Amino acid sequence: MSAALPQAPPAHAAPGERWALLLDVDGTLLDFALRPELVHVDAPLLNHLSVLQSALDGAVALVSGRRVTDLSRLFAPLAIERVGLHGLERGGADGAYQTLWQEDRALTASLYAATADIAARLPGVHVEHKGPAVALHCRAAPRQMPAMRSAAAALAARLPGYALLEGYEVCELKPALADKGMAVRTLLGAAPFAGRMPVYLGDDHTDAPALAAARELGGLAIAVGTRVAPAATHLLPCPAAVRGWLGALARYSTLQGDH
Repeated sequence: MSAALPQAPPAHAAPGERWALLLDVDGTLLDFALRPELVHVDAPLLNHLSVLQSALDGAVALVSGRRVTDLSRLFAPLAIERVGLHGLERGGADGAYQTLWQEDRALTASLYAATADIAARLPGVHVEHKGPAVALHCRAAPRQMPAMRSAAAALAARLPGYALLEGYEVCELKPALADKGMAVRTLLGAAPFAGRMPVYLGDDHTDAPALAAARELGGLAIAVGTRVAPAATHLLPCPAAVRGWLGALARYSTLQGDH
C-alpha cells in the first residue's frame, strides 16, 4: 500500500486552506539518538518553526511522548504549543499547563522498580522516566527487543489503568487514558487550531491514532519513513526530509508575506 502513496506532501497550502501543523518530535523532526537526551535541535529548525508559527497564527504544535518540560528544554527559546506524554499533558505557547493525570506515587514507584529490574536483566536496555510513564529503550542493543517487549507486556498486564505502546526499539508503559489521536482532536477543538485543517507528521506506531484522526478530520496524514505509511495520505522518507519540507514551507510563507 505504501508504494501507492505520493512521494511528498504538498509544497504549501492550497488557496483558502488554513493549516494546523502538528508535529511528532523523535524520528520525525529529530533523528534518533542512542539515548533520548542526546538528540539535538538546531538553529535552522527553530527558525523554520518560528516563521511557520507566525504565518499560521500560532497553529503549530509538538505532539510527543516526551514530557512538556523536556520539549520546552529542547526547543528553547521558542515558545510553542507542546503536547506531552501522548496527550496526558499540555503546555501552551503562553506558558499555561494542563494535565489529565493525577499521579499515584505508589504505583509510579512500583513501575520504576519493575522497569529497573527489566533493564538490569537485559544488558543494553535503558530506562527513561517520564513522570507517570516509563520508556524502555534498546537502541544500543536492538537484539533485546523481543525479550524487552515480552517483559514490558507482562508488566503492563499487572498495572491497572496502564497500556503498552511499542515503537522503534522502545516499549513504553503509560496511563491508558490518552493517545495522540485524542491529542489531535483536543487541539483542533480550541484556538488557535479550531477551524483549521490538521496536518500531522509522525513516524511510528504511536503516531497511528493521530494520523487516523487527521484523515478523519479532512486533513493530511504524513508518514515519515515506512513504519506507518499505510495509515498516511503522504510520505516523507526521513527527518532530514521533514526539516527540508518545513524549510520550504517557511520560505514560501515569508515570500507570501512580502506581497
